[in-house]
Amino acid sequence: MKVGILHPGAMGVSVGLAAKNNAEVLWVSAGRRGPTLERATAAGFTDCGSLESLLGQADLVISVCPPDAALGLAEDVAAHGFTNLYVDANAVSPNTAKAIAGIIEGGGARFVDGGIIGLPAHQPGTTRLYLSGADAEEILPLFAGSLLEAIVVGARPGDASAMKMCYAAYTKGSTALLLAIRTLAKASSVEEALLAEWRRSIPGLDTRSDRSISAAAPKAWRWIGEMAEIARTFEEQDLPGGFHHAAEEIFTAVASFKDAEGSPDPADVIDELRRFRQS
Repeated sequence: MKVGILHPGAMGVSVGLAAKNNAEVLWVSAGRRGPTLERATAAGFTDCGSLESLLGQADLVISVCPPDAALGLAEDVAAHGFTNLYVDANAVSPNTAKAIAGIIEGGGARFVDGGIIGLPAHQPGTTRLYLSGADAEEILPLFAGSLLEAIVVGARPGDASAMKMCYAAYTKGSTALLLAIRTLAKASSVEEALLAEWRRSIPGLDTRSDRSISAAAPKAWRWIGEMAEIARTFEEQDLPGGFHHAAEEIFTAVASFKDAEGSPDPADVIDELRRFRQS
């Protein structure tokens, strides 16, 4: 079996590695930056050079890209006449997933909805790929015995995306909230008092907020579109999406930490949010 990974970023390369025990993994070097080339080469993936070449060989394509690129990538795949199985494993709302399904199926291929929960799959038990759709069961053997656990969550496209949205609404949304609260406390000159109160009444929250802010800052640029998709998911169910629209603004403000070396100092991230909002 030949599986195409579009594209092997930090998460995508781990998905490809998980599939590699049971398939040959293909990728496209055209238009990719140096770090992607290094990851895919180190992983031993087969470079097809172009999207057209990959689609001509792949039995299965897995899309792992920023959510705001998911629709465009699906359109590119459909335009090339791909007719095999396409898995969209991106952080998109259920309605976006259904729109992608329409594009892919309209081009003659079969569609499976997916949502990845957890860190890149480099350790057992850390990462799940939730799947939904009529052909979702076909994906399970690909990841058998790997570090990525594949789970069928429903028969409808959109179910796996809904699971991803609900999960990330808390994990990433709460990080945005903690960053906003710490920034408010600093702006109000009560940050040390707040941290002291947290140590008394909510033990561990002071250090948790530091860790969350430091870990989130280099990834914030990737989470901007995800927050918009989460907000859309709430609104699709007639629930308020404003909280995650605000999270989208917060992550936009600290997106400059993209590719930062190591873990940024929480104080620097807080100061960047303040500067961005004041500019």
